[in-house]
Amino acid sequence: MDDKMTTEVREKYDKKAESYDRLLAPMERMMMGKWRKTLCSKAQGLVLEAGVGTGANLPYYPEGVKVVAVDFSPKMLERAKEKLSLSKVPIELLLADIQNLPFPDNTFDTIITACVFCSVPDAIKGFKELRRVAKPGGRLYLLEHVRSENVLLGPVMDWLNPFSVKYSGVNINRRTERNIEMSGMRILKVENLFMDIVKLITAEPNK
Repeated sequence: MDDKMTTEVREKYDKKAESYDRLLAPMERMMMGKWRKTLCSKAQGLVLEAGVGTGANLPYYPEGVKVVAVDFSPKMLERAKEKLSLSKVPIELLLADIQNLPFPDNTFDTIITACVFCSVPDAIKGFKELRRVAKPGGRLYLLEHVRSENVLLGPVMDWLNPFSVKYSGVNINRRTERNIEMSGMRILKVENLFMDIVKLITAEPNK
């Protein structure tokens, strides 16, 4: 994807940053909060949260880790700053694009994402960057929604996807497991959290 697409998606997230938490609050209460807690409990050592958004994960990180959290939307980061006081661990917030991370190779012990790769314009490029900055033997834990493989639901998601991308910048039919493997990483475990649409994926970089 080109810079134009990245700019368009960034602008969509800047625009919805103010209302983002309010719109997602019912889902957070019903299930996302529980899933975030499970996701973040896996973090160890120096952690990269790629796509921190408004900071919904920040209260869930366990003591003993340090988190560097990035996002490409300045407005979303402003909201994330408001949640720093809720965290039990040191958090550094940085404006950065997952597709071009400003870190040396082999930096992070753990990488966390939560509902991020639906919006990264070039998903494979983003995963290659995560692979690059992960230490050998590091782990990636991804809470992501993906395209269903159900013979009825999958094609419906394909049909709706152009509208979702146009109005929200979100792809609802990403085949994220395939993209992870195409980026040079190995999937260790996949847990279905809601049908085959929301998944907790554990991966490691092939170095």
